[in-house]
Amino acid sequence: MEKISFIKMSGAGNDFIVIDKKLNPLLNLDHKIIRKLCDRRYGIGADGVITISDSKIYDFEMEYFNADGSTGSLCGNGARCAIRFAEYSSRLHGNKTNFLSNAVQYAGEVLKDNLIKFNFNSPSKLKLNFKVKAGNQLINSCYIDTGSPHVVIKIDDVLQYTNRLESKYSNLDQFPVLELGREIRYLKEFSPEGANVNFIKIIDGIVHIRTYERGVENETLSCGTGSTASAIISYLIDNLQPPISLFTRGGDKLVVNFNIENQKIENLSLTGPANIIFSGEILT
Repeated sequence: MEKISFIKMSGAGNDFIVIDKKLNPLLNLDHKIIRKLCDRRYGIGADGVITISDSKIYDFEMEYFNADGSTGSLCGNGARCAIRFAEYSSRLHGNKTNFLSNAVQYAGEVLKDNLIKFNFNSPSKLKLNFKVKAGNQLINSCYIDTGSPHVVIKIDDVLQYTNRLESKYSNLDQFPVLELGREIRYLKEFSPEGANVNFIKIIDGIVHIRTYERGVENETLSCGTGSTASAIISYLIDNLQPPISLFTRGGDKLVVNFNIENQKIENLSLTGPANIIFSGEILT
């Protein structure tokens, strides 16, 4: 059996197992081990696994794995937790950092009181106001890739199509995120990789959000790339002006900021809490 030392972290309720490769030189992760680590009954429990390693060029390198062992896309809250861990493990030489996430270069900043800012690269694949068929209805949707692919749906656009939903799911707390999210995630429009699905409601200029995450195959308490996608869509559709605040399912606040230059989104960032919960060892 292999013993793995780890740190459990939370980025606005999005929780991760962070493994320092320096402390685990014989680490050998595969899909089976990752699924075991993330299992909330038989393992540590988490939405994903992050490994941190040293770099000769950057402050550190991180790899991110979803709870099902898949990888390849960006995790915004995971990146913020990685920045916090890099500070904790004395890898940073100031409050700003440049690092790699799954072989892509990013930057970020440690602010204060475990408040971490992560700088995104430019989003892509924007598509506004198209219909998807789910829940036996056509639902107005938007799509954008913020490092991971995201569908953004205003729950008011769902409620207007059916009296059944209007009477039963009149607010975001009661909304069937798991049911609709799972169906939309696998629609052919988003194959082969699928998409994350965000359901939002704007109240007094604040975006309230719930997200179904692929790779976790469930709702998470927050999603960094999804919150960023939803903030951009809220700017484009509802004219919310940055910085845009979002309240997550876990109750934390995330802030998305950006500039518009030559009709392009620039200097895109996500700011929110990133906390160390506990440390431990597990046999795999």
